[in-house]
Amino acid sequence: MTNNAAIVELSQTANKFRSSIVLQADNKYIDVKSILGLFTTLVGGHAYELHVHGPDADEAKKELGEVFAKHNLNVTVVD
Repeated sequence: MTNNAAIVELSQTANKFRSSIVLQADNKYIDVKSILGLFTTLVGGHAYELHVHGPDADEAKKELGEVFAKHNLNVTVVD
């Protein structure tokens, strides 16, 4: 199970950006800016894809990738 600190940090980081930031888990898509969406989705052991589109996408991908890695979450950042 993912800890609350990881979820809060992901949401706070995502909300710094104007880009659309979506986490794909199987066939579900979750807005990373939604803390509730993250709580219901980030349960250990799954592989996720992060999709970022918008004016600051490159910076958002970099920062969020670092947060996911810091919390040992298996996420692939999609270009």
